[in-house]
Amino acid sequence: MKSATPASLLRPAAVGLPPLPWRPLTLALSCVLLTACAAVGPDYREPPAVDVGNGWTLPLATASESADLTRWWSTLDDPVLDRLMAAALSQNLDLRQAAARINEARALRDRVAGERLPTVGAAASVNRRRQSENGPLPVGSIPGLDATQTIYDAGFDAAWELDLFGGKRRALEGATARLQATEVEAQGVRMRIVAEVARTWFAAVGARSELHAQEATLDTLQQTLELVRLRHAMGDASAADVDAAYAQWAAVNALLPDIAARQRAAVLGLGVLVGAPPERELALLDGPMAPSTLRALPVGERADVLRRRPDVLAAERRLAASSADIGVATAELFPKLSIGVGGGFQTLSTGNWFDESSSRFSILPLVSWRLFDGGRVRAEIRAREAAERQAALAYEQAVLVALGDAERALGDYHGGLDTLERRRMALEAASASHRHAKARYAAGDIALVELLVAQRSLHDAETATARAHTNAALQLVTLYKALGGGWEAPEAAARSADPTSGAAVPARIASSSR
Repeated sequence: MKSATPASLLRPAAVGLPPLPWRPLTLALSCVLLTACAAVGPDYREPPAVDVGNGWTLPLATASESADLTRWWSTLDDPVLDRLMAAALSQNLDLRQAAARINEARALRDRVAGERLPTVGAAASVNRRRQSENGPLPVGSIPGLDATQTIYDAGFDAAWELDLFGGKRRALEGATARLQATEVEAQGVRMRIVAEVARTWFAAVGARSELHAQEATLDTLQQTLELVRLRHAMGDASAADVDAAYAQWAAVNALLPDIAARQRAAVLGLGVLVGAPPERELALLDGPMAPSTLRALPVGERADVLRRRPDVLAAERRLAASSADIGVATAELFPKLSIGVGGGFQTLSTGNWFDESSSRFSILPLVSWRLFDGGRVRAEIRAREAAERQAALAYEQAVLVALGDAERALGDYHGGLDTLERRRMALEAASASHRHAKARYAAGDIALVELLVAQRSLHDAETATARAHTNAALQLVTLYKALGGGWEAPEAAARSADPTSGAAVPARIASSSR
């Protein structure tokens, strides 16, 4: 039998070095420290300034103060609308789905972050086995070796792929940017829900005002019809006059069911928007519905639009994610170093299971490198670069679309306010004419039919004014939505950003004058 190996040969030759099994691991960790800062692929840079006309350019840079439109509906002093908004923001199912998408994106980012760390597993086993005495190992002929054995084993295994060229770092940057884009898009859903609640409520209020005006018109036409029928019975009016008066009454009477249906449909829609059964808000049909006071809106600079628009900020975050994807693909061109470490205790008896003599240990550094793959990696890099160009163009398009939406909505709202003002002037004129007609009728200067004509003109003006007010209110909602009103900048995006990744969501978009 061979003599035992002297213990001195198992000791390291140099004083101060770690034990022999840990020396390769120490060298590997030294390599990690030397290459930790390497990261292939382009570093993300803010997109260039987009020319938005009127002598302004909008780079993604520092913040500037702008009007707070996060709760713009509160300026309308409508308690019913305030209650509906609070219910929708807390219970709307679209918003709850958006929150779930944020949680999903955050979990995916955490998974990517976890890939940068070692994986460690522990296991313990008891293996009872019998080896063949006639097999390749002559168990039966070896003294003291039993063919039947019970092996007790407990230990750990660890594996770590070092991020030598920053592929995992770029992957984390991309996942962080996508999380931030998801958070901003969720605020876009909030903005849309706010607009839908306001639009639906204004439609219900407008339908109520129009219904009251048409009912008053119908009452006037009913009086006119009865008067014409009385005159026809007395021989002062023809049958054609009766038919004409009845036709006018029937035409207005036919409008009422449609207006009432529109009002009910709007209230049913409010129930769904607040995350409840449609009939939840039917009680609003029996309560007061006062039109809101509309006024000119201080829009501010054109840069404020882009600073508040979630679609613009989300497009910028997707551009950042596309840039990081290039680095992930480029890292596949370079070698990969992974280290596997295992250790534990193995014995044939539980009595010395955890003795030093029962210990086992292994370390396996592994270097892998794609030397030939048919050009697949370089093709993937080109594809990621093309995707980045698409994302850059999508960002520029989002900027222009946002400005176009704001310009159109602003023009429509100003036109709606102008129309409403003119309708009010016409209503004042019709009211004055009706007052004069009532005075003349009381003095006996005109007949009842002339008073009813003036009264109908007044109700027609009220109907037109109610419609103009509803249109202007809906245009106001569209304007607030185009300006990015009704969304709150997500603080979670800044908290979730990796401090070493260099990727942080831009909270605002600043403007600079030429």
